[in-house]
Amino acid sequence: MWRALAFLALLALAAFGAVWIADRPGTVTIVWNGYEVATSLAIALVGVLVAALVIGFIWAIVRGVIGLPGSIVRGSRERRRAKGFTALSRGMVAVGSGDPLAARRHAGDAERLLGAEPLALLLKAQAAQISGDREAAEQAFQRMANDPETRVLGLRGLFVEARRREDETAARAYATEAARLAPSVTWANEAVLEAQCADGDWAGAQETVERRASLGLIEKGSARRQRAVLLTASAQTREAGEPEIATERALRAVKLAPDLVPAAAIAGRLLARTGDLRKAAKIVEAAWKANPHPDLAKVYLNLRTGDSVRDRLARAETLAKLSSWHPEARLALAQTAYEAREFGQAREALQPLLNDRPTVRACLTMARIEEAEHGAGSGRAREWLARAAHAPRDPLWIADGIASETWAPVSPVSGRLDAFEWKAPTELLAGPGRGDPAGEFREDVTGDLDDRGESRPAAPLATAAPAATTGASAAPAAEAAKPAAAARPETAAPLAAGTATPVVLPLPRTPDDPAAGPEEAEAKARRFG
Repeated sequence: MWRALAFLALLALAAFGAVWIADRPGTVTIVWNGYEVATSLAIALVGVLVAALVIGFIWAIVRGVIGLPGSIVRGSRERRRAKGFTALSRGMVAVGSGDPLAARRHAGDAERLLGAEPLALLLKAQAAQISGDREAAEQAFQRMANDPETRVLGLRGLFVEARRREDETAARAYATEAARLAPSVTWANEAVLEAQCADGDWAGAQETVERRASLGLIEKGSARRQRAVLLTASAQTREAGEPEIATERALRAVKLAPDLVPAAAIAGRLLARTGDLRKAAKIVEAAWKANPHPDLAKVYLNLRTGDSVRDRLARAETLAKLSSWHPEARLALAQTAYEAREFGQAREALQPLLNDRPTVRACLTMARIEEAEHGAGSGRAREWLARAAHAPRDPLWIADGIASETWAPVSPVSGRLDAFEWKAPTELLAGPGRGDPAGEFREDVTGDLDDRGESRPAAPLATAAPAATTGASAAPAAEAAKPAAAARPETAAPLAAGTATPVVLPLPRTPDDPAAGPEEAEAKARRFG
């Protein structure tokens, strides 16, 4: 619309100019080289216009002839580039569809046509990866790392390849360099954080978490939680040798995450040692309300050294009221009442837990009560021991399928920070038949409990995972693991304290199984504690 109006306006202006010149006739005289040419103004204007058109046409021809080689080169280059991007596109499709032959063919065409184009190098590296040619993939990524424009992308590929060949030193170096060049790169920050946690560099890990939070790579709530976990890990390593520093860091962790059980437990223990019982009790009670846990109960019941059993029983009742009679509170109260020889109160505390599939700790606590009242060989005690052999497992610290009786800041499998969760292991719904050696081994492997009725992880298989924590005494746990190890010496191994093991659950036997006699049931239950 506007273009049509502008064209009409210009046409009207040209018509007005022609009429104006026609109404005002004049003469134009040109004198050149002894010649004199006289003509009207209108003819002179037409001549000038025709001369300009002829000169422009001649100039276009000359310019086209001069620029013809360049035009031919540019056209060839554009066609070559178009073919290269077509090969690049087809190569990406081949990589996505898992066709290594087509991917390598198109990658070669793209590299030949596009040269050092970043996408061509990336396609070449990916084609080499799906073909299993790790050396060619690393060479392509190295070329990308040498180019400033694609350096971070090349470092990412080199990092992945180093991880695949289990070269953690090289992988860590690539991640550190990528994080330095591009601080907002997520994978590099996560890899650096994982390496710092693996080295126990909790201060450096906190700096990494703070940098990620300032860049908006993680949410503020997640950053607070991770800082609390790192402070707890630092306090855990310094608890024995540097209690003042450990107390300060544990309190900071509690401030960031009041419901973090390990932080509250460490803070409670350290404050109790210095005599600040009120503050210790306040911290433990706050964590207990949010997350009732046996470690918190242990700290709370033993705040004051030398307290009588009655004092501990009163504290156990306080915990039960604070948590609205949570199962963990009932177990702690029953254990404390048993120690105080208040068997009726212990039974009353346990009764709600016995109505629907009581756990191992509940069954063993009842067995202890029956033994204390009626003797170790009583029928009721033997019945509870038999039920304990097949009862559901109590909660443990579990991360990536690994169970541990002690908390650790990172997963021993993936290195993920704050991976351990307090939950019950998944029960086995089915398993190998009786003739399967693996199934027989799992039937023989049962979990242990210590004298307080607290769970220990099951004896590991031959492929047990690495330890989740270190530094604890290995002798008590090794003694506890001897029965299972003796049953299968070729597959079982002693368990060090704090060692994370695969979650292995015994296969249940039916009541009419002739192999599940009273003697065997009692022997299996005795292995729990």
